[in-house]
Amino acid sequence: MIRFHGYFRSSASYRCRIGFNLKGIGYEFVPVHLLNEGGQQKKPDYQALNPQMLVPTLEAGDLTVGQSLAILEWLDETHPEPPLLPANADDRARARAFALAIACDTHPFQNLRVLQYLRDDLAQDKDGVDRWLQRWLGGGLAACEQLLAARENQTTFCFGETPGLADICLVPQLFSARRFNIDLSNMPRIVAIDEACNALSAFADAHPSKQPDAD
Repeated sequence: MIRFHGYFRSSASYRCRIGFNLKGIGYEFVPVHLLNEGGQQKKPDYQALNPQMLVPTLEAGDLTVGQSLAILEWLDETHPEPPLLPANADDRARARAFALAIACDTHPFQNLRVLQYLRDDLAQDKDGVDRWLQRWLGGGLAACEQLLAARENQTTFCFGETPGLADICLVPQLFSARRFNIDLSNMPRIVAIDEACNALSAFADAHPSKQPDAD
């Protein structure tokens, strides 16, 4: 049995939900509310599972692991069909690079703990936080748009005619971008791919609004 600890609005948890859905893998969901009770991720029992005090965390047999991309790679290695990465080595590298551009170099700037630090420790008002988000989220997604524009084949999904790791990372980031009012008007490729993904039940059912812990 797989136990999955997550939070409905967490982009990293959202990625994993999509991965589970694409693979058709069931799991026991354990909600970890990042705001209630001062942040349930800070409780000693959860910190024992995930010393970073972040979501998600996966438990499967003797394995306990955090970090969404590690979880997704584990899913792909233990349940190889359908694959989350292209068959071609060059395309696999491009897909990984795209996924990491979001997961490592864009998404972290919007994390709750980062925004709380900006507000509480650096005394940034709403305008200051908004400018931070526009700079880093908008800039990161603009770079992703350029990566897609450079593709030799302009496919329906990021790197092929079926969704994979890159799309799994893109869709939650676009959800966050709209939540934070990021201008996407000059990013037609990522918007089109987001629409194609969300037409699929694996993505639509993973949406934060459809999760049992949504508030």
